[in-house]
Amino acid sequence: MATQSETPSVDEDIFESSLNFEQTHLNEGFNDGYKDGLVSGREEGRQVGLKTGFEVGEELGFYRGCLDTWLSAMRIDPNYFSSRIQKTIKQMEELIEKYPILDPEDEAVQEILDSLRLKFKVVCAKLSVKLEYDGYPKSSEVKSIEF
Repeated sequence: MATQSETPSVDEDIFESSLNFEQTHLNEGFNDGYKDGLVSGREEGRQVGLKTGFEVGEELGFYRGCLDTWLSAMRIDPNYFSSRIQKTIKQMEELIEKYPILDPEDEAVQEILDSLRLKFKVVCAKLSVKLEYDGYPKSSEVKSIEF
């Protein structure tokens, strides 16, 4: 009698694999797709990070260059700029120095960059100078950007 009970279980195993054929391939496909997605997602994330990092570095470099020029003018003639402009330039310098270049996940990154942009616009307006960072969309172009 033991041999009869073993025979149906062997038949059930054969049919069970046939019945689960679709689910087995679905699971295998999902696992393969997940692994491929991790690889391509990591590479895509790396490319986006490099691009974004370059853009931020370029913008910070632009502001640093303008700041160095203004600070040099202040060293040559301390009365060249008004005290309000000098104060704003010093604030810009502090913002650039406290920008977390090595920690891009810091939540203050965007806030610092926005403050720096605003201070730059204020200094330019007070000096009656028309300087704009070319890599950042101008206010007239912002309307045309769509997501």
